[in-house]
Amino acid sequence: MLTIALAAGVSPETLRKIESGRVATPSFPTIAAIADVLRLSLDEVWAEINQPATTSDPAGSDRDPRERLAS
Repeated sequence: MLTIALAAGVSPETLRKIESGRVATPSFPTIAAIADVLRLSLDEVWAEINQPATTSDPAGSDRDPRERLAS
């Protein structure tokens, strides 16, 4: 997490807050920077956050975002 946060130019605490939902609406530049570091397109990020919730994968929220996108 430290590596991703620093590469994206955000503090590790900010990234933790975003991951845990304690930051309800992170800024667009922050999301864009994190997506870039994770090699995700903004279209992939948008699709991921707009997926309907499913009960078939209860552990899905704990997985790496790139793993969830691949499934």
